Amino acid sequence: MSSRPTLLVAVRYGLPALLVIVGIAFLAVGGSAPTAAGVMFIGCAGVVVVANVLFRMGASGDVERQEEEAARHYFDQHGHWPDEAR
Repeated sequence: MSSRPTLLVAVRYGLPALLVIVGIAFLAVGGSAPTAAGVMFIGCAGVVVVANVLFRMGASGDVERQEEEAARHYFDQHGHWPDEAR
């Protein structure tokens, strides 16, 4: 079994791909209203991708804070930082 939940993968990659496919289908139909709808679907796909990127960037900050907290805990126990030579 994959370490990533299926729903997460579907939202992160499947939803933008589906929106682009639907947008291209509307663009292929032609006309002013379907063209506008196609552009909006493709734009929505871009919004979903950017939201996912921003969320992942924010989550990576949590890892950095946890590493800093572990280093501070090490300093409290040993009197020096983990990357310093004694």
